[in-house]
Amino acid sequence: MMRTRPLKVALLGCGVVGSEVARIMTTHADDLTARVGAPVELAGVAVRRPDRVREGIAPELITTDATALVKRGDIDVVVEVIGGIEPARGLITTAFEHGASVVSANKALLAQDGAALHAVAEQHDKDLYYEAAVAGAIPLIRPLRESLAGDKINRVMGIVNGTTNFILDAMDSTGAGYQEALDEATALGYAEADPTADVEGFDAAAKAAILAGIAFHTRVRLDDVYREGMTEVTAADFASAKEMGCTIKLLAICERAGDGASVTARVHPAMIPLSHPLASVRGAYNAVFVESDAAGQLMFYGPGAGGSPTASAVLGDLVAVCRNRLSGTTGPGESAYAALPVSPMGDVVTRYHISLDVADKPGVLAQVATVFAEHGVSIDTVRQSGKDGEASLVVVTHRASDAALTGTVEALRKLDTVRGVASIMRVEGE
Repeated sequence: MMRTRPLKVALLGCGVVGSEVARIMTTHADDLTARVGAPVELAGVAVRRPDRVREGIAPELITTDATALVKRGDIDVVVEVIGGIEPARGLITTAFEHGASVVSANKALLAQDGAALHAVAEQHDKDLYYEAAVAGAIPLIRPLRESLAGDKINRVMGIVNGTTNFILDAMDSTGAGYQEALDEATALGYAEADPTADVEGFDAAAKAAILAGIAFHTRVRLDDVYREGMTEVTAADFASAKEMGCTIKLLAICERAGDGASVTARVHPAMIPLSHPLASVRGAYNAVFVESDAAGQLMFYGPGAGGSPTASAVLGDLVAVCRNRLSGTTGPGESAYAALPVSPMGDVVTRYHISLDVADKPGVLAQVATVFAEHGVSIDTVRQSGKDGEASLVVVTHRASDAALTGTVEALRKLDTVRGVASIMRVEGE
């Protein structure tokens, strides 16, 4: 039987995502009612600028007092899309304390304080859902924590930031330099006026922390994630990648150690073979590649940002949480029973592509090879070119630890015949 009393929703934030959430709730009200089993009513919208015209939202719903809105006591679900740490953290905690479940898109907050928020939600027997926090419209978090709950996930590797993928894709397809590609992304609205959070990997690192925590049933915080931006990637790096049959992507990589005793989470640019599914992800799209024991290899692909895609994920969570409210249950909370240690970046083992500027004279290659051997790093291929006393030496290694590679590079810089290290890039997906 359909319940006639509506489930009341408080919306915190009415920007690009929030306004789209409100629009869909209004225009699809009948469908949402049918899917939930009760009417879903927008009961209030907290904003910072009340005088701004918000089409389709009744003026009497607008308030600047977000705290009073979440404290009302008759709110069933709070949808938080304001972002940042505070006041979002305090508002979400207050919502739980006053009887509401929460749907959030706040990757930064969840990466930093997800465990504490889950604890408060559990204490008050409420839901905390956040599908929209990672990869926009792509269903990813729910498959990881529900559909694959009976499987053992070994690796999650993906493109989780559309801005950086657009820039790198433009560099790859047109031969443009980083700044030129960034300027194009900004002009088209793919990059913010200050793109630091995207291009320096902060956005992707927050998402990696969330994904690693869910995949490995272990608490992984933002501080546990190694982060390296993509601002130093050059057209020359793409030329080298093409010679290897690769392209370059900014990847978030979460993986279980070979012995299963620890995990790592990292974000950095990497060369990946053109044969890998992630290599074909173009423009501002996202994709995440999951490897598990039983299911094998899975790939999730789609638009990773924007008002409508993110609102789609928010509304999916809203429907699930409303259904739980009607049935008097809650969905899955935090699963951190494994409590695996997070290993430092130095323990990560992968292949490397190193480009060196060297003197063009006999014996240089032998000197360089000796340094690699002394640090236990095995060389796969070497390519040398040069003239007029200067040369370029490109070395591709077999798999080695980051610590071993770091020691190798430090020793190479001390050689008189090595003029400089032009670039170092990891090779993934092989």
